[in-house]
Amino acid sequence: MAKTRISISLEQAQAESIREHAERSGMDVSAYLVHAATRQMAESDAIEEQFAGVDALIARAEREAADLPEEPVATSAALTEQERREVEEALGLVHGRDRRGRRPGHAA
Repeated sequence: MAKTRISISLEQAQAESIREHAERSGMDVSAYLVHAATRQMAESDAIEEQFAGVDALIARAEREAADLPEEPVATSAALTEQERREVEEALGLVHGRDRRGRRPGHAA
């Protein structure tokens, strides 16, 4: 199989570290870098394949959302007292509460 030369630039410390790791692995630097890159590419491909379905769903949802009409943003004045309590509870779960039971950065 024909080989192609690729030139890369590294900091001296990086080059020395790669050389040392290659030697400990019993490989020359080229074989070590090819092995590392091939392994990283296989990992990336596997992750992309695993999430392809989710990515497609997100892309479809974004396309559909772009076609939705703008709706006015609800304000706390438009919420019932029960809805306000539910929102506060949900925000407390997300952001936590201080020792007095208040959300950080939220006035009493």
